[in-house]
Amino acid sequence: MTAALTYCRIVTGCALIIALSACGAAQDVADTLARDRAKQVVNGVVAERFPGVNPAPVSDCIIDAASAGEIISIASASATGVTQSTAEEVVEIAQRPEAVQCIARNSITLLGG
Repeated sequence: MTAALTYCRIVTGCALIIALSACGAAQDVADTLARDRAKQVVNGVVAERFPGVNPAPVSDCIIDAASAGEIISIASASATGVTQSTAEEVVEIAQRPEAVQCIARNSITLLGG
């Protein structure tokens, strides 16, 4: 193997790593945007369905318990409008064990426990 061929392989490998890192950064931005949009929708659903409850910590728990597909589905409602189906999806996710446990933990923290 020549030095030039070795150098080309190293450069190609480095370029691939840089490209994959850029894709990862773009994916992180897309994930953050989708989660933020979904959180806006969930905040509205929580505020409407559970008056008097601070929606932010509850919404965090619901978003954390949702799958990527569910987050995208809920986030799309920020553009198209919240439907009964969207609200039901949010409530269903909120009833999952991991969401219920998170909400309980956050409620205790909010009460100073």
